[in-house]
Amino acid sequence: MAQAAEKAEDLVKTLRDTIVALVRGEGPDLSARQLAVFLTCYLDESGHTVRGLAASLNVSKPAITRALDRLSELDLARRKVDPLDRRSVLVQRTPKGAAYLKEIRSIMGTTVRDAAQKTQPEEKVATVRRLRRVAAA
Repeated sequence: MAQAAEKAEDLVKTLRDTIVALVRGEGPDLSARQLAVFLTCYLDESGHTVRGLAASLNVSKPAITRALDRLSELDLARRKVDPLDRRSVLVQRTPKGAAYLKEIRSIMGTTVRDAAQKTQPEEKVATVRRLRRVAAA
């Protein structure tokens, strides 16, 4: 139970450090909703529609539209009318969006590496002991 809490705390710190680095950087400053839409589009390989994103994220279609407006302004995503169903709007990835995702991954990797290097030797020894006890059980 304590390990799960520690892991959750580490994840929250990684999230904070990543967002701080993104805000301080030269790239776009996205809201939580815009970032959620962006990451959903880029991490889930299936095609996305405004309707599908709204259902997936449990927000209204107008909220998705506003987020996509911002992502389109920044050239991180684009919308295209579905040729098979002209009532539907498809969300497409862009090269600039792929580069932004790569930047996010890089920042997160650096954050995780830095956190691992800051771990005190005593903490590493204690972790190894806990793992050995778990393995022996």
